[in-house]
Amino acid sequence: MSGIRHMDRWMVVSLMVLLAIGITMVLNTSFLFSQERFGDGTYLFRKQLAAVAVGVAGLCVAVVLPPSVYRRLTVPLFVVALASLVLVLVPGVGLERGGAQRWLGVAPFVFQPSELAKVSFVLYLAYTLARKGERLEQFLSGLLPPLLVSAVFVLLLLAEPDFGSAFILAILAMGMFFVAGGRMVHLAAMALAALPAAVFLILSADYRLKRFLAFLDPWSDSADSGFQIIQSYIAFGSGQLWGRGLGQSRQKLHYLPEAHTDFVYSVIGEELGLWGALLVVLLFGILLFRGMRLALRREDAFTRLMVFGLTLLLGLQALVHMSVVMGLVPTKGLVLPFVSYGGSAMVVHLTVAGMLLSVSCRRDEPCG
Repeated sequence: MSGIRHMDRWMVVSLMVLLAIGITMVLNTSFLFSQERFGDGTYLFRKQLAAVAVGVAGLCVAVVLPPSVYRRLTVPLFVVALASLVLVLVPGVGLERGGAQRWLGVAPFVFQPSELAKVSFVLYLAYTLARKGERLEQFLSGLLPPLLVSAVFVLLLLAEPDFGSAFILAILAMGMFFVAGGRMVHLAAMALAALPAAVFLILSADYRLKRFLAFLDPWSDSADSGFQIIQSYIAFGSGQLWGRGLGQSRQKLHYLPEAHTDFVYSVIGEELGLWGALLVVLLFGILLFRGMRLALRREDAFTRLMVFGLTLLLGLQALVHMSVVMGLVPTKGLVLPFVSYGGSAMVVHLTVAGMLLSVSCRRDEPCG
């Protein structure tokens, strides 16, 4: 049991509190929607509990496995993730919802391949960059091959379309290239080259352009593209310091779309106030700090890069979600890890937490 004693308690406590907040907020924000849509106010809540149960099982399995197993799983997971991203685009195979084709499976057992792809992507980069070592300083033989693979993942996500996940993967790649030893001049050139592509993507789709314009001035189209962020502003503003009280949100009552998923942090701000919103920031800050600290203490290059990438993945998802609902970046459909409703995301994020805890509770000995 020595491994359990060495498990990062700060990470465990933060995760447990975030899960408790998430389970409470899903029931709180989805009850009316579930009642009207499915005739059962607890329908989505019960689905989320099932996802949490599967995710906790995944966490327990992940904690037991040493990093050497994740290294061996890199290639199989990479193949499965890439194949699923291709399959989801096949007409009649991928499931379409809200104009996006992002799901595989048969209802109610569906999942988002993009969630698995994020973890597989981190493992692939950790495996590849660790093997390259100092060769990363050379662009053609070092940085270019993983860069091309990263571009394939990003393009497949954009084809769904899933601009938010594609953005997360792009930032993940840049961060891991930098930590692995990539030259700043190469990274800067990649960032500059991506700017025209980002502008093209915004201008090439009407809904993306409307979202960007709404980000600049939401009140110019308050009844359509600016509606979501304005309602989010109202939620945060009415929450003030201490909030309206748990369950007392007004914005979740048909004003704030996707209150249980993309805008759950807005309801937290309205019901729990500034202090409740800051508590969530603090909890993610602890996870991020402990994860980065853990990465710095690993001597093995693969383990260090894996921990860094997985920690950055959770941190980026949380940061982008919070930034969206506060109007700091254009609207994107990204859940808040461990808090928002979403089965695929919950299972994957809990498994990722298990992978981080696995590294935290061992030097080279098994955990448990």
